[in-house]
Amino acid sequence: MRARYVAKMPNRFALAAFVPAVLLTACGSEPTTPPKAPVHSEAIAHETELVRLKLTPEAQKRLGIVTERVGTGTASAMRMTSGEIVIPAGVGGAPINSASNLQQLGLQQVAADGELARARAQLALARVAYDRASALVDEEAGSIRARDEATAALGAAKAAADAAAAQRRLLGPAVASLGNQRYVWVRVPVFGSDLVGLRQSPSALVSPLGQEGSKRSAQPVDAPPSANAVAGTVDLYFALDNRDRAYRVGQRVSVALPLAGGRNEGLSVPTSAILRDIYGGEWVYAKIEADTYVRQRIEVAATEGGRAILSRGLRPGTLVVTAGAAELFGTEFGVAH
Repeated sequence: MRARYVAKMPNRFALAAFVPAVLLTACGSEPTTPPKAPVHSEAIAHETELVRLKLTPEAQKRLGIVTERVGTGTASAMRMTSGEIVIPAGVGGAPINSASNLQQLGLQQVAADGELARARAQLALARVAYDRASALVDEEAGSIRARDEATAALGAAKAAADAAAAQRRLLGPAVASLGNQRYVWVRVPVFGSDLVGLRQSPSALVSPLGQEGSKRSAQPVDAPPSANAVAGTVDLYFALDNRDRAYRVGQRVSVALPLAGGRNEGLSVPTSAILRDIYGGEWVYAKIEADTYVRQRIEVAATEGGRAILSRGLRPGTLVVTAGAAELFGTEFGVAH
């Protein structure tokens, strides 16, 4: 027993000596790398720290820079939205738009035209029969019953002809004449929550997209009720004079709807001074000192007569660039003009 105890002692001492060695090795090792932060933030330039463009007089003359001092003005309170050119159908019919199947519509119109012609022919025949029966009764050569039957047949033929004519009106003008309409309708989808803020029965201003200067007045019309439950919009319809064939079926247009608030008052700048970036932001170039220009953000409240009323962004008396703003924009971002 004593020999086995002595034999085991070196192993226990060896273990005791090994543990401090491990601890010493761990304490002497290099520290572990801390985990990488999940978020890294750094300051970026603020809108007020934009590039200042300092141009020589020769460069300003070459770019055609013209400035104007900001003043005050008023404009009608309008809500800008979009619409679609459609062809008005008959009373109670659905307007013809770009989504209409013209081939199917044409087939329906041909069938309706044929039914209308047949109904009118039967009406003419029934009228002849009635006149003959009435003449025989007047000459005491025919029976009253025959005249009554002719009267009933004439009434039925007239009702059938009226129904055929109404069905044809619902299909609208002939497909071949859709491009020759003197008047077209503008379908304007409006959110249901915005209807309260619009003026009742106002005329809308319609213009092609990107051509705000050529606006036409469009009068409201009574049209079949239509809405989009998914989008939450209600359709308003306006009649537009199109005798010069300026608009085509399905064309998207810009529509200005008068608001119930009346007119907007504020600082006024020419619309030619306004630039819009790819995100829809509105800017002007302000002349802050001699030969120095800075791009400043604005917000347009309304436009009328080539001028824009601002809700914020400038101070009265500021000089803004009215001609050459696009050239300054290209100079700032290195885009050639």
